Amino acid sequence: MNFRKFLHILFFSLFLLLLLVQNSCEKFSGSQSVPSYIKIDSIRLNTDYSTQGSARHSIVDAWVYIDGTLIGTYQLPATFPVLSEGTHSIMVFPGIKKDGIASTRITYPFYQDITLSKSLAVSDTLNLGILSTNYFTSAKFVWKEDFDDVAVTIDSTSISTAKLRQTPSGDPLTLEGLHSGIVELDTIGSTYQGVSHYTYPIPTTPVFMEMNFNINTYLTIGVYVTTVGIINQVPIMTLVPTQGIWKKIYIDLTTMLNAYSGATQYRVYFYAKNTTGDHYRILMDNIKVLSF
Repeated sequence: MNFRKFLHILFFSLFLLLLLVQNSCEKFSGSQSVPSYIKIDSIRLNTDYSTQGSARHSIVDAWVYIDGTLIGTYQLPATFPVLSEGTHSIMVFPGIKKDGIASTRITYPFYQDITLSKSLAVSDTLNLGILSTNYFTSAKFVWKEDFDDVAVTIDSTSISTAKLRQTPSGDPLTLEGLHSGIVELDTIGSTYQGVSHYTYPIPTTPVFMEMNFNINTYLTIGVYVTTVGIINQVPIMTLVPTQGIWKKIYIDLTTMLNAYSGATQYRVYFYAKNTTGDHYRILMDNIKVLSF
């Protein structure tokens, strides 16, 4: 082997060695290969009942940020890995199913995020247990109906043959408090339509309606939107039978309230009709309409 050929082989070998070292550095420097873990059991809601109503909720997800970066959305309860160690800022945003649909999971705009400074250790699990959230202080409770007062803020319309009433005190059908709202449709053709007693201005911020319900028929929720000289009846969604179980839903009213040019105000309505002759029962509680 001549000297020049030897140098070519030597330089080529050194070049390959440098590439290997560089790739190794890029793979391992600044990168944690063994994760830490975070465990969250659930998120509960705290309320001032007199001003904010019931603390019943349906927070199903945790949207988790580490130092301001979203690392994932996790269905609760959840244990999940994070490639971080040491002390970090952990932000958890309560997540819901918008309109009760699993594919439209969002952070609820009226629930506060939970911010913690916690230390993470490689291979260890940070157990956050049950976290707590509150409504933002800037949240405006436009309408709140828990059916516990003497007067109920839902009026029957002229097409209603059935009436909304309050469950008796101590009735097992009551969800919580003194009463729930109940409508019974006993005969074929019997109809219920109720509207919020008051008319509300349409804001420029998001508007959601929360409610608990237990129904064995279909119940349509919608809004009457007032434009110049016209009242538009706009159905938003139809709730399906709950098989005897109380459920909580968050209904986004925002899009429909802003769908009409010149719209100024709205009322919420409820509609159901007996089409089979079976005994239908509608139970409602903890109605809230929120904006900012």
